[in-house]
Amino acid sequence: MAANPIDVVLKFEQLINARDPVGIAAMLTSDSAFIDSMGMRVEGRDKLRAAWEGYFKMVPDYRVSHEEIFAQGETVAMFGAAQGTFTQDGSLKKENFWKCPAAWRAVVNEGKIAVWQVFCDNEPIRAMMRKKN
Repeated sequence: MAANPIDVVLKFEQLINARDPVGIAAMLTSDSAFIDSMGMRVEGRDKLRAAWEGYFKMVPDYRVSHEEIFAQGETVAMFGAAQGTFTQDGSLKKENFWKCPAAWRAVVNEGKIAVWQVFCDNEPIRAMMRKKN
């Protein structure tokens, strides 16, 4: 019996909040795709594991949360917030904390994440990346 797509996405959310790139990669299909809010697309489990590792170094306290989640077939929509503290040197400075409303679209295939798409205004972190810390 196939896993419930909402349960799969909730487990994926837990792994993101645990900042566990190995666990995240284990939940991805081999050809999984990540699509950010700017339309950038990264494909493949190994590339995505490396991307999550890099992101967790840049935002070591990254968290996502949801207020609503629902599914239609294998597609799951989740609405909530993303937050974290941007760092270039490993120090978590209060002025580099950001939080923004976010939504995610996931496509689940045989109990794994085939697509993870993020909709979030990432200008706050981009502004921090542009300035010198």
